[in-house]
Order: sequence, then C-alpha cells, then structure tokens
Amino acid sequence: MTLIKTAVGRRSFLKSTAVAGGGMMLGFSWLASCQSKTEAEVLAMPKEWFEINSYLKIGDNGVVTIIAPNPEFGQNVRTSMPMIVAEELDVDWKNVLVEQAPYDAKKYGFQFTGGSRGIMSRWESLRMTGATARQMLRTAAAQAWEVPVEEITTNAGVLHHEASGKSAGYGEMASAAGKIPVPKEVNLKSIKDFKIIGTSRKNVDGKDIVTGKPMFGVDYHQEGMLFAMIEHPPAFGMTLKSVDDSAVKGMPGIKEVVTIKSYKDDFAKGGFDTNAFAEIVAIVGNSTWEVMQAKKQLKVKWKPIEAYKETVTGFGGNKQVKNIPAGLESTTSHNAQMEALAAKPGKVVRKDGNPDAAFKNAAKIIERSYSAPFLAHNCMEPMNSFAHVQGDKVKIAAPLQIPALIIPTIAASLEIPAENIEMDITRMGGGFGRRAYSHYIVEAALISKQVNAPVKLMYTREDDMTNGIYRPTYQATYRAALDENNNLTALHIKAGGIPESPLFANRFPAGALDNYKAEEWVIDSNITIGAFRAPRSNFMAGAEQSFLDEVAEAAGKDPIQFRLDLLKRAQENPVGEKNDYDAARYAGVLELVREKANWGKGDANVSRGVSAYFCHSTYAAHVLDMTIEDGKPVVQKVSCAIDCGVVVNPDAAKNMAEGAITDGIGNALYGELTFKDGVPEKKNYDKYRMIRMSEAPKEIDVHFVQNEINPTGMGEPPFPPIFGAMANAMYQATGKRSYKQPFLGNKQILG
Repeated sequence: MTLIKTAVGRRSFLKSTAVAGGGMMLGFSWLASCQSKTEAEVLAMPKEWFEINSYLKIGDNGVVTIIAPNPEFGQNVRTSMPMIVAEELDVDWKNVLVEQAPYDAKKYGFQFTGGSRGIMSRWESLRMTGATARQMLRTAAAQAWEVPVEEITTNAGVLHHEASGKSAGYGEMASAAGKIPVPKEVNLKSIKDFKIIGTSRKNVDGKDIVTGKPMFGVDYHQEGMLFAMIEHPPAFGMTLKSVDDSAVKGMPGIKEVVTIKSYKDDFAKGGFDTNAFAEIVAIVGNSTWEVMQAKKQLKVKWKPIEAYKETVTGFGGNKQVKNIPAGLESTTSHNAQMEALAAKPGKVVRKDGNPDAAFKNAAKIIERSYSAPFLAHNCMEPMNSFAHVQGDKVKIAAPLQIPALIIPTIAASLEIPAENIEMDITRMGGGFGRRAYSHYIVEAALISKQVNAPVKLMYTREDDMTNGIYRPTYQATYRAALDENNNLTALHIKAGGIPESPLFANRFPAGALDNYKAEEWVIDSNITIGAFRAPRSNFMAGAEQSFLDEVAEAAGKDPIQFRLDLLKRAQENPVGEKNDYDAARYAGVLELVREKANWGKGDANVSRGVSAYFCHSTYAAHVLDMTIEDGKPVVQKVSCAIDCGVVVNPDAAKNMAEGAITDGIGNALYGELTFKDGVPEKKNYDKYRMIRMSEAPKEIDVHFVQNEINPTGMGEPPFPPIFGAMANAMYQATGKRSYKQPFLGNKQILG
C-alpha cells in the first residue's frame, strides 16, 4: 500500500460535510478529478445533495455520486474516472452515479479536457478521494461498534468486523462518517489488489447516446430562444467593409442583422483566443432554416487587412509576439516558401558531437524531405453555443474543452464581471483541439446582447471548415550519414512550418547517436492554426518513421531491429542530457508489437509497415498489414502495442486506440486543405475527403504493456505513428516511397 497525505502544503485537500437528510459528502479541490454518470441498476437517490465543490457524495442508502468537472468529448473519462474513485472507496460499481458539473472555477478549478492529460493528471487525487472516504467510513463503524478501526474491513460497499460478526452498508454509516475529521493521511491500495481498475466497464453514457438523448450543444434548447448564423470573410487576409441587409430584413422569421467584433481593440489575448475573423455579421431569426435562407440574400463587402503584430499570453504567462502579414495566401506560394527556407540554414535547436564532420566523411548520405498540408478538424458536431445576456449577467451552454480560458474573454467583450457568467458544459460531438478555441461562444454572447434575447448560434459545416484553427502545414528534411559498413553515424533534421515549427529536438533518435543536429524555421501567416490531435507529433512521427525505414533498408537491416539497436544505445550509453523519452519503454512497445504481429512470419501477399513513437508520456507502436486490391490500398490489420502505464478501463483504452488508428489512416490518405488567394478550396465533405467505413482496417489488435507505472496519455499517442506505418506498408506494396501527405489525396487508386 502507498501512504498518501490528504493535505497539500497548508491547504486542506479534502473537506467532509454532513448531507441534509443523512449521508456524507466529501468535497475535493481542483486537483482532484472528474467523474461520470452510470445509468443502470442503482439505488434511489437521496432527496437532497449539497453542491459546494468537486466532490464525492455518499447517500444514506449507499449510493455514491461523483461530480465531473471536466468536459467530455468521447474519451470516456465519465466512465474511467469514477472507476478510480470506486476502486479506492471499495464500493459496488453498480451503485456509482456521476453528474456533469457546470463551469465554476471556485468549486472545480481548471476544468480542462485535452492534451491526453485527463487520467494522468487526476490519478492520485481521485484515488485519494476514494481512499479517504473509505477510511472515514471505517472510523465511523469502529466508533459505533467500539472496536479498533484496524479491524474494520470493506468489500463492495459493506463494512465488516469479523470478530463480532457485525456488518453495515456504507449508507448506514454515511451520516456519522460525515462528521468525522478528514484524516491527515490514508493508505492507497496496492495495484495488485485492484478489482475495478483494469477491468472493462461500458460507457456510462452509451445508452443515452445511441437512443438520442439530448446531451450535445446542438441539442440545447430554451423556450423563446432565437437562432443565429454568421457571415465571415470569404478569404483569410480580409475583413469587414460594409453590410447591405435591405433584402434580408423583410424576409419571413428574420429578427435582426447585427455586426459584432469579438475583442476590444485593447484586449490582451490568451493562447486560446485565436479567431481568424473577429468582426463578422450575424443574422438572427425564428428558425435555422429561415436564417439560412436569409444568409443567401445578405450583401457584404470585404476589404484587405493590414499587417499587424499581436502579443499572446500562453500557459505559464509566457508572452509571444506574432506577426500577422497582409495579403491573400495560396498553397502554391506556401510550398515555394517552404522549399526556399528548407534549403537555407535554420535555427539550431540541438547539436551533439560533430555532425558536419560525420557527413563530410560519410560513405553514403541519404536525404529526404517530407511535407503535410493544413488540416481541418472536422468535428462531427459543428461549432455552436447558446447565450442569454440579461443586463450584466449571461448564461452560456456550449460544447468546449477549456471553459476557464474563455471566461475572461467573454467578460471583457461584454464588459461584465467574470463571476456573472454562468456556464453549462454540454457533451461535445468531437473536439480534437478545435473546441479549445471558443470564439464562437463570445460571438453568441455578443449577438444575444445586441438583440436582447436568448440566442442559439449555429455554424454550418461550411462556416466551420472555413473559419480557421487548422493543423499547420509542415515540412521536414532528414539527412543520414552512413559509413562504409552501412552504420548510421549522423542524423540531421531541419523542420519548419506555416506558421509554427513541428520540431521536437530532444525526442528519439536524439540521444541514440554521437552526431546529431536539429534545426527549425517558421513562416508567418494570417491563416489561423491551433492544436490538432497530437499537435506537431502528428506530422513528425510520420516523417521520422518513414525516414528511419528507408535508412534501415539502405543499411540492410530489419526495420524493427534497426530501431531497437538505436534504442539500446540510447538506453545503455545515451548522448546528451535532455532526451525526453525512456528508451527501455520505447523498445518495449516495439518488442511487443513484433511478437503480437508475428513480424517476419507474415503472408507473402501482405505488405507490412512498422512505426513507433513517443508523445504525451506514452509509447505506441503499430504494424500495419496492407494489400492492394483494384489499385486501392486495403488495410487488412493493424497490430498495436501501447505503454500508457496502468490501464484503467481496457475497453475504453482499446476504443481510443482504434479510433486514433482509423482517424490517422484517413488523414494520411486523404486529409488536405488547400488555399487559393486566401480562400479555403474545400468547404464540405464533397471535396474534403474523409475515411469511409469500408476503408477502415478490417481488424485492429490492441495490446497494452503490463506495468504499475501511473497512467499516461491515451487519446492522442496512438495517432501519430499510424502515418509512418501506412507509408512504410505502401512502399512495401508498391515499391514507391511516400513523401507528401496526403498519400492519395482525391485519387481513388495508386499509380
């Protein structure tokens, strides 16, 4: 068992409160985690609950309720997190309920979903919450039965005293337990004693989702609300000039046409205040259909923007000055700019040994360049938000990933106190980083203020896909030096993008070579970008792993063994002190996937590609099996090995891996957003190609490394390596290397 303190510094971590009508409530600070709601076979809920913080409640009938402060967009934290609390509490899983919290910084602190940090950041605090409640229940039972607390055991929500034969359900002791002081320290279970963690539990919201229960932002409804849609500039690099709404105002159901500006001129932007088109036109009416028809008749003129600079404050207070150029940008000019910069020296971020000398003395040099385009997030649920401004107060209901970071923006834009903002967090129909940028919520609030009514703002798919916050476009050039014996002696990486660099200078294979150099460059743009599933890793993994395969082939080595040899060097005699990966764990997933995929023993008619990558503190490796049928790549199977520490809910973790793999294959083959004179050339799914169900892998076989390391990321890590596995399998199948994403684009066949 692990002894853990229930206070952090001088701040009490946990609070105990007696619940009205009996029962116990254990509140915990923002450091604690979020939970979720089970719908099945539970006891009746007590009539009253107190809501004073992010907390665990135990009713007098034994029901346990956890309030979930964090948003949910499909990663299943509303099931996995309650499992952690239930494990340490030692309660019957069927008696656990979870409720979604509204936004409340004082009660729940930083309510954030993203970065694959949900379980990782809440692991110990959730365990502490359950263990503390269990200890208080044991103490209450010991006092009631006048026996030593050490003699009280628990099992599935029941307290036992073996010597006297006494037992009681948690509900019978909950009221008394609520009056007991929170212990200063508690013991956590040994991982070997887990009964719930590590077992698969079904998504507690599954039935509600498949039966169409209103849960998402698009489902939100309030009596009397109006509907709004926006018109934004048709091209990046343009802004509003004038509006002629004369043909619109008389149309059926149309209430108003308003112009809004998201930010005050002197507003200090935060890292997630990105908004390509801060000044837009909104049409407001009685129904979505009427507003859509009116939008077609609206006459708006636009003008070019002028170049400007803006200072953005990111996490930790870091300030970054961004240059926003004027002009209408195009993919063709972007590609030319990237080619030009890639040919020049970049900013050296890391240098080990003497790579220049190693290349000068090399018997063979391999140089390859890789590129990837802008990508749209394409959440199945377009951006939307409900807002009702009444004087200096506002009610918001919206799907978003980081409510705390949009609150100051709403307050500044409406000129109201932040504490006057009430926000309900709805379930999200996909996030992938896009809903961390919540300008659409500010827009809804400003529209509501102008029309003095509750408003539901809805983006069309075209609005959504052309509004920015894209995955950047990237390019990376790799060079490898080999000696006369085909040993790799040096590696040089030069990577950049528009408008950010994707480089991770301290990741593998840094640390595995005596001579290593990493450079980067950046090109400014007025096309707005943002976090996209596994930011930057989603490109670098594919480029790196494709290149390593080509180097392995030139060296005459098996691609998996080639990687393992490098990792062995990094483990036994690493170069440098800033390597941010564990070489042994990295090698572990490669060895596991080699075993599970029967590497080297496959069908001669099946082409195979391997790839492995580290990000979000997790290691993932894939072997992809492909055939070519009628000129089309068909993914027969993907074998996947993941080391993410303790796996809380295996089914949920497997589902995330399956989704990431399928998503990655689709993006690798087809994902691409191009521009001409600032205009996105793809505005809906008729042109923006997504993977289809028939193109998904016929089988995905997921395996987890078994260890007792605290959980790490799961939603994003399986995504990046699938790009390299796909590219390497395609080479084996066709004899042609893939250097540019998407590998197929709008083509349907290879050739």
